[in-house]
Amino acid sequence: MPDLAASAPTEPPASIVVVGAGLAGLRTVAELRAQGFVGSITVVGAETVPPYDRPPLSKELFAKTEPVWLSGEGFGELTDLADRVLLGHRASALHAVDDGVTLTVTPAGAPAGSPDAAPDAAPGEPLSADAAPDAAPGEAPGAVVLATGAAPVVPAGWDGATVLHTADDAARLRAALSPGARVVVIGAGWIGAEVAGQAAARGCDVTVVEAAPTPLYRQLGATLGERTRPWYAAAGVTLRTSCPVTAVRPGEVHLTRRDGAAERLAADVVLAAVGVRPVTGWLGGAFPLTPRGALRVDPVGRVAGAPASVRAVGDCVDMEVPGVGLVPGGHWDAALTHPAALVADLLGQAGPPLAAPYVFSTQLGHDLALVGMPDDDASLVLRGDPGGAWTALLVEPAKDGATGVLLAGFTVDRPRDVGPLRKLLADGARPVLDLTRAADPAVQLRRAVLTADRAAGPA
Repeated sequence: MPDLAASAPTEPPASIVVVGAGLAGLRTVAELRAQGFVGSITVVGAETVPPYDRPPLSKELFAKTEPVWLSGEGFGELTDLADRVLLGHRASALHAVDDGVTLTVTPAGAPAGSPDAAPDAAPGEPLSADAAPDAAPGEAPGAVVLATGAAPVVPAGWDGATVLHTADDAARLRAALSPGARVVVIGAGWIGAEVAGQAAARGCDVTVVEAAPTPLYRQLGATLGERTRPWYAAAGVTLRTSCPVTAVRPGEVHLTRRDGAAERLAADVVLAAVGVRPVTGWLGGAFPLTPRGALRVDPVGRVAGAPASVRAVGDCVDMEVPGVGLVPGGHWDAALTHPAALVADLLGQAGPPLAAPYVFSTQLGHDLALVGMPDDDASLVLRGDPGGAWTALLVEPAKDGATGVLLAGFTVDRPRDVGPLRKLLADGARPVLDLTRAADPAVQLRRAVLTADRAAGPA
């Protein structure tokens, strides 16, 4: 990744525009105020409602039928924290230089490039984050924080599929999942498994179709993913792996079976749960993107190829972490924790240590957590009962076979290991474990640590 240290601001900005009104955007605004920023803050959000929590949309689809407002969860009220809030609008173009940024803001339903401006702006007037109009010479420029999130992937030819990403999506899906409905979920990842289990418990006839050889293949790899296969049958869900979908039509899903033959599944509801793509296309190639279309950032949100006035956080980024590598965005915890370090650096202050990558899921009767970044070449050290509560430690073993470097941990119904894993892997640390002690579920994980090597922090 390019060295971004030179692009750090020399003084705090005079005004800031936050693009995105989800968790990452709200947390950025809250951190700005908590860390002493007194300048002007403008927030642009595509949805017309205040920020709400997204995990309950899939994890508690039937238990929580109304949006869980983040203000009610203690994250702050956006209108109290920002000077100007433009919900129902999105940024459709960005011009950024070290002296500030200029955005083109359009109604969320308008096509990209529309000249329509925000309702309280003159027609065609751009939205700027520059030095204040009455600023003295040399006053600090403005900045923009991109927290535009991600959007569900729906491949071409899947005309009959629905998605689950917004509160409106959840309401439509909830109404469709009536007892007896034939439901096909495409994708056995986090969201697909969460919804499949709830739909089956609701009395639906549920089939999950996955192109990969195992569930959670992209997230965990084949070995750990295979360990989740029995959960589907136990929850009353039919699982079809190694079966890529070729088309979705109203009332049917076309797929290719393991033997190469074509097959059609009848369906009343089809949910596409095959991943998301960062919402970065509106930038028009202004900055280089990672292979999945995300902005590449360092641990304090500085964007590769962008001037100091541009930062990014949340689902629209991939973060280069020293000692770890490129960590994809797209998870709740990153949107929650990363804004603190971004804001601190933007304001010229020391930030907190970087939290370890962390994902949690409630699916098919089990509570899961993944801490750190799995490596396909890692060895597994199991602690606990494989038929009950257990943790898989992913380690890089030493030549002596008795010790190994901890890379990640995956817990199943064993919450007692989650906190220690997050502490051991925070800030790029790579602790060396005594593997015999680490495999003993009666031994606290921290007592299996021989040394706690820590990668260098952000520049």
